[in-house]
Amino acid sequence: MTDTHTGGCQCGAVRFRVRGALTDASICHCRMCQKAFGSYFAPLVSVRGTDFEWTRGAPKTFRSSNFVLRGFCGGCGTPLTYEAPDGMAIAAGAFDDPAAVPPTVQYGVEAKLGFFDHLHELPELSTLDDLDNAPFLEEIVSFQHPDHDTDTWPEDKP
Repeated sequence: MTDTHTGGCQCGAVRFRVRGALTDASICHCRMCQKAFGSYFAPLVSVRGTDFEWTRGAPKTFRSSNFVLRGFCGGCGTPLTYEAPDGMAIAAGAFDDPAAVPPTVQYGVEAKLGFFDHLHELPELSTLDDLDNAPFLEEIVSFQHPDHDTDTWPEDKP
């Protein structure tokens, strides 16, 4: 049986499907990936050797170097792809089930931020633990696309 994974951007304008084993998930700490993701690192999953297809829309792209093209949603800005001569990788957080694609290696460690290895030592709070400082959280309504395929988006509401 072939593994099937789906995902997409935050607003739902771009969706994808991958059929095949995903065995090459990584975290990249290089400065280019940090900027592209607006984060301390970029979690990426190679789709090399799989059957990959865009099922709704397509990403816009930015050439971040002479070899790399980065794909993102033109509507909401979600980072989606890293495309290089050796293949394409998808942002791990864009998968509907990111826990299914855990990283197995870290790249670009020369730019790894010093505190990264100590994040697990920070205090942990759930989202609703901060209601005293952010009471709006109790009534927040997400407009984000759900973590599954939909026939249309936004969904028609009666």
